[in-house]
Amino acid sequence: MKKSLIRKYARLIARVGVNVQKGQSVIINIAAEQEDFAAILAEECYRAGAGKVHVEFLSDKLSRLAYRHQKLSTMKKVSRWMEEKAQEEVDERAAKIHIMSEAPDALKGINADKFLKVSRARRAAMKKYRDALEGLQQWCIAAVPSKAWAKAVFPNEKPHKGVEKLWEAILATVYVSEEQDPEEVWKSRQALYEEKCKWLNSLDLRELEYKSANGTDFKLGLIPGAKFVGGGETARTGIYFVPNLPTEEIFTSPMRGVAEGTVVATKPLSYNGSLIENFSITFENGKAVSWKAEKGEDMLKTLINIDDNASFLGEAAIVPVSSPVGQTGILFLNTLFDENASCHLALGRGFNEVIEGSEKMTREEIIKAGVNDSLSHVDFMIGDETLCITGVTGEGKRVPILINGQWAEEAKI
Repeated sequence: MKKSLIRKYARLIARVGVNVQKGQSVIINIAAEQEDFAAILAEECYRAGAGKVHVEFLSDKLSRLAYRHQKLSTMKKVSRWMEEKAQEEVDERAAKIHIMSEAPDALKGINADKFLKVSRARRAAMKKYRDALEGLQQWCIAAVPSKAWAKAVFPNEKPHKGVEKLWEAILATVYVSEEQDPEEVWKSRQALYEEKCKWLNSLDLRELEYKSANGTDFKLGLIPGAKFVGGGETARTGIYFVPNLPTEEIFTSPMRGVAEGTVVATKPLSYNGSLIENFSITFENGKAVSWKAEKGEDMLKTLINIDDNASFLGEAAIVPVSSPVGQTGILFLNTLFDENASCHLALGRGFNEVIEGSEKMTREEIIKAGVNDSLSHVDFMIGDETLCITGVTGEGKRVPILINGQWAEEAKI
C-alpha cells in the first residue's frame, strides 16, 4: 500500500476522527506489530496540534500467556498505577484512539469463566473513570490490517497479498484515495446521516418491530423523545469528532426492559479474541433469557453475564445492506466493519447523548429515563437482504423503516 495513502488515513484519524486540539494530550492503543503505523499516526497528531502523544502497545500473545499462567486473583487486581493513569486521562481529557488489527480468534481457547471474572473486576474498577469522561472525551476506533487478520478474511491469499487487499478494503470504507480529499467527503457524509436522523426523529416512534427470513421475530421499545443519531458527534466541550471510522449507522438507545422475541445473528461476532458463530438470542421483558450458538456459546454466555445489566439492550442501529461497507462484499470478522454493513443491536451500556439535555442530567437521571447502564457494550449483527423494520408511533401508526434491508423510501417494492 502506498505510504502517501496510509499517511492520508492517519491524518483523517487525527483531524476528523478525534479532531485533535492544540496542546491536547492523545492516547493511542495499538498492537505492538503496528509500530510503523503508530509512528505515522503520532506524527499526524502532533501536526494537528497535540501537545503530547502517548502510545500504549498491545499484544494478544502476551494476553494469552497471562490467561494461561497468572492466577485469577492476580489478573483481577487493578494496580494503583493503572488507576493513576486513568485519573490522569480524566484530568487531561486526553483524546483517545484505538487501532484494531487483531485476528478474530486471537484468544481462542482461553477459559471463558476466568475471562468473565477478570473482565468484571477490571471494568468495575475503571467504571468511575469512564463515567467521568462520558460526553467529554473525543475518541475514535479505526483499524489497520495484520497478517493474522488478513489471513482470516482472505484465507486463500498469500500473506502479503491478503494484507494488501485488506488495506484496500479498509481505505475504501473510509473514502481514502488518491483522487479525493477524505476530510471533505466526510463532511458530505455527515449531511446524509443528519437527513436520516431528522426523518426518524420526526416520527415520534415508540417501538421497532423486526422480521427476517432467518427467524428474527422481535420488537423493542423506544424511549419517548430519545433521538436517533449517526456519523459524528459533539462533545460537551463543543468539539466535533467521529467515533468510528468507518461509520454508516443511524442509532439510538432503546427503552431498558422493553424487548420481546428472538433475534438471529447474520454475521459471526469476534468478541475479545474469540469467534461466536451462528447464534440467536431470545428476550423477555427486555432481558436476554436464552441463547444458543454453533460455535463460541461459552463466550456468548460470558458477554451476556458480564454484569446484571449486560443482558439488556443498549443500542439499536439501522444500516442498509447497500452501505459502502456492505458493498465491499467482504466479511471482515471485525465488529467495527461488520456492524457498518448490517443492522445491529448491542447488549449493555446505552448512550447518554440520545437523551435531549443529557449534558445537564446526572447518570442516575439518564438511567431513570430508560438508558441501560452496564460495564460492557457489545454489538452483534442481525441485518440481511430480508430484514424488515417497522416503526410504531406514539399514536399507534405503523411506519415502514427498512424493507428487505433497504431504507423504506429507497426500497423497490
